[in-house]
Amino acid sequence: MYARQAGCPCDFAEVTVDFEPWEAGVVFEVAADPAVDGDDDPNWQAECRAAVEAGIRDELAASGAGLAPAAAVVLRRMRFHAVDSHPRAFRQAGRLAVRNALAEAHRPPRAAQRRAGADNPRIRPWPRS
Repeated sequence: MYARQAGCPCDFAEVTVDFEPWEAGVVFEVAADPAVDGDDDPNWQAECRAAVEAGIRDELAASGAGLAPAAAVVLRRMRFHAVDSHPRAFRQAGRLAVRNALAEAHRPPRAAQRRAGADNPRIRPWPRS
């Protein structure tokens, strides 16, 4: 989600995308039946979809450090605000989606949580009512 409220005009765009490993390059697809909230103009949706794709491609190129990206990106959902949504906001949402995906992919694995019980006396189970 990209939302900026600093007076008028404001910016709002929310997208849900899946990043999947792929061959060299970037393939951008729209799901067969993407969820669209807040707008019913197909031309406006297409313009904003193109902006999402441009933002994703820009951010992958900027963050690649000379490496060729290899990803399939599937757009699953778009959410619009009647006044504050525009292609520039969707471009920023695409850039943020890449940053979030890269942060998630490069985050260290989470440590396994130990469960409470007799084998672990330091952790007390929740009291039952």
